[in-house]
Amino acid sequence: MASQTPIQSHLVSSNEKYASTFTKGDLALPPAKKYAVVTCMDARLDPAAAYGIDLGDAHIIRNAGGNAQDALRSLVISEQLLGTEEILLIKHTGCGMLTFDNVTAAGLVRQHLGDAGVKELARFAGDFQTFTDLEAAVRSDVAFLKESPLIPETVTVSGWVYAVETGKVRKVV
Repeated sequence: MASQTPIQSHLVSSNEKYASTFTKGDLALPPAKKYAVVTCMDARLDPAAAYGIDLGDAHIIRNAGGNAQDALRSLVISEQLLGTEEILLIKHTGCGMLTFDNVTAAGLVRQHLGDAGVKELARFAGDFQTFTDLEAAVRSDVAFLKESPLIPETVTVSGWVYAVETGKVRKVV
């Protein structure tokens, strides 16, 4: 076996400890509480702890900025195949997506990966889905989901902001 990085070794040792007391291997595939959370990949967020989600309760979909467009494919699977009935979209204060724009990001790609990297940005039209107003971004993503023919009208969609400074959430829409 090839040597492991320190992070890989940590994964293996932590998993061995976790698996030694694991008792929930019989949970059903669909989420028990029939909801999905779309939130950011920010390392300062612990959705299970912050939002009271036990293993098996909900789908947690994470991406840069808690972006609804990026999450749409997973949400369709969550609802159509696995029966979820509600979506909580939760962005957060201090999000990195507030700190740059598409031009800046494309410039960094060019600097680090060259023209070939810039060409690959076409896979998502070079749109990093950045935003300058947190609450407006929550409203926009909730509207996107509510207006999508892929999200049935029977699915409840709400938008929230999590404050990384206090650990509290507040409803926006």
